[in-house]
Amino acid sequence: MTKLGHKRIHSIRVRGGNYKQRALRLDSGNFCWSSQETTRKARIFGVVYNATNNELVRTNTLTKNTIVEVDATPFVQWYYREYGVYLGRKKEEEAKERSAKAQEKFEKIQESWKEKQDKQVLDENLKEVLKSGKALACIRSRPGQCGRADGYLLEGPELEFYKKKLEKKKGKK
Repeated sequence: MTKLGHKRIHSIRVRGGNYKQRALRLDSGNFCWSSQETTRKARIFGVVYNATNNELVRTNTLTKNTIVEVDATPFVQWYYREYGVYLGRKKEEEAKERSAKAQEKFEKIQESWKEKQDKQVLDENLKEVLKSGKALACIRSRPGQCGRADGYLLEGPELEFYKKKLEKKKGKK
């Protein structure tokens, strides 16, 4: 079983002379933001929900379909580069003095941002989660079999469902 911690992966010889990677400990993974069609490597902070067993949450064990908290910073930075809208905690700081050439380039970028912003719609629940700095994600790979923790960010009805589950859990404590 894969635990949360500094990366430790062993190669294991399996039937047919092939090898598989067994992750004993992982601290990060590749997570996909489906609605934006982008994938970023993000640090995993902890396990928050596992439908199989609450013991896996307590021990921070990574399995398939585990809901984890990941660092939202790579996604917030990507969104700013793509659309010019900052979703993070701190307010956007205006760039200090720019040369004339850099200012022209920045104005062109702002024009492309305006075109993209008109078409872009972002879920309010997801905005709120990204502003907190930690996003909820689901692991879709099997870390003990392939040596990686790959998954996707929760959004839409799935995000609402798991937020309600976590609120109920906090209410019981």
